[in-house]
Amino acid sequence: MIRMTSRSVVVLLIASAIGLVTLIWPLLLNDPSSTRVQPPFVFLALLPVVVAVVLAELSQGGLDPRILAILGVLTAIDAVLRGISAGTGGVELVFFLIILAGRVYGPAFGFVLGCTSLFVSALVTAGVGPWLPYQMLCSAWIGLGAGLLPRATGRTEIALLAAYGVVVSYLYGLLLNLQGWPLLAGVAIPGHHEQLAFDPSASLGANLLTFGKYTLITSTTSYDSVRAITTAIAIVVLGGAVLTPLRRAARRASVTGTLEPVDAR
Repeated sequence: MIRMTSRSVVVLLIASAIGLVTLIWPLLLNDPSSTRVQPPFVFLALLPVVVAVVLAELSQGGLDPRILAILGVLTAIDAVLRGISAGTGGVELVFFLIILAGRVYGPAFGFVLGCTSLFVSALVTAGVGPWLPYQMLCSAWIGLGAGLLPRATGRTEIALLAAYGVVVSYLYGLLLNLQGWPLLAGVAIPGHHEQLAFDPSASLGANLLTFGKYTLITSTTSYDSVRAITTAIAIVVLGGAVLTPLRRAARRASVTGTLEPVDAR
């Protein structure tokens, strides 16, 4: 697995905090004189730099060739899986492998795989845009969290991973909505006459309520739910079969780090 030093943990925490601020910054504004929020484009330049610094820090000790090979193979497979599903109707196959790999190889590996999978798949599917750094960071958090889940084995472990997949599927959709929602000048939803756009002159509570309605109407009941179901089914059906070769490869690589991977039993 990828080694994590104490300094790497600190860098990761700082980067995650910066990433979270780039997602929620509009909610911290309150400008009664403004009718529309302008995006601080410095965030679009800052976020890729933050991600690059974290990746460099995690691999500063040098990636073992065997782990690098595993990372490359899993990244390629995930890029293909995303190309096949491409988020059509919310069907998303990319997260289940990130979750399983993070579980086996640890949080640092999960973080890196989340970044590389979304980056390569974006190149393959022509999905490169200002949203990509946000997607990379959010998927990296998914892999990181999978490596931090409590120990479990057998069906209990599969159930734990499936439940985690459901939760992070909804959180991923929520965070990506939060990234784009404040920039909308107005939102027209068929059958709904409420104002669902971000209001920079409104209070935090009012904007959170509006955002909750926007997310519920536009994605939670459709794309996010389909993503959650797809991820959970993939883990339940394929989880055991995929975890076995991943753990076999981990044993053969015989690489340990500061944070130990989950027991391979």
